[in-house]
Amino acid sequence: MEKDFEGRVALVTGASRGIGYELARQLGARGAQVIAIARTVGGLEELDDAIKQAGGPSATLVPVDLKDFDALDRLGAAIFERWKKLDILIGNAAMAATLSPVGHIKVKTFDEAMATNVTANYRLLRSLDVLLRQSDAGRALFLTDGHVRTTTPFWGLQATTKAALEAMVKTYAAETEKTAMRINLADPGPVRTGHRAKAMPGEDPDKLPKPESVATDLLKLVGKDVTETGKVFDRVKGVWG
Repeated sequence: MEKDFEGRVALVTGASRGIGYELARQLGARGAQVIAIARTVGGLEELDDAIKQAGGPSATLVPVDLKDFDALDRLGAAIFERWKKLDILIGNAAMAATLSPVGHIKVKTFDEAMATNVTANYRLLRSLDVLLRQSDAGRALFLTDGHVRTTTPFWGLQATTKAALEAMVKTYAAETEKTAMRINLADPGPVRTGHRAKAMPGEDPDKLPKPESVATDLLKLVGKDVTETGKVFDRVKGVWG
């Protein structure tokens, strides 16, 4: 496999399974020094084994809940001490979609979704901004959801949190437009993951793309040659919006 990410330091959240696992695995296999964040220690260890088996460097495993905001503050300091920079940030982790009428969403569920899908990503940007600015080509990519634009019944919680995420990320992109950084979002579309199966149990998973192929597409958005910033990439349609 081509080592086109060699020498790059990349952080991926939700890296123990699904799209996040594949993003981290492929980055590592292509030479990146991966900082993998997830709650599941076993999944992170499997990721590290897979990266090393593919000839990549040993990953830095960070078993932490993204709602531990103090830990995210410490993460930035630890990365600075070791590498002095961060080249790639991928905000993949999200709370699984909870399908419900808006008026029936439990307060606890709403607060947890906001904390995971929005606040955690704000805390990451707050902690890692200075490190991305130290890169010669800082790249950040956050995963969003097409339901932001379709306002589909019962998908209100997912749409609300991802809409807030999009607004924040696009604002950050505008603030960093004159730097070497490029900050974008991507809607991967339906993917064969555990989260998707939980939200849509009657769907035929064989008709959905696997995380491996989706991750390959998304990694094209964090390369040094990316010029777009503040946009949403629709992976299914293959267009920027």
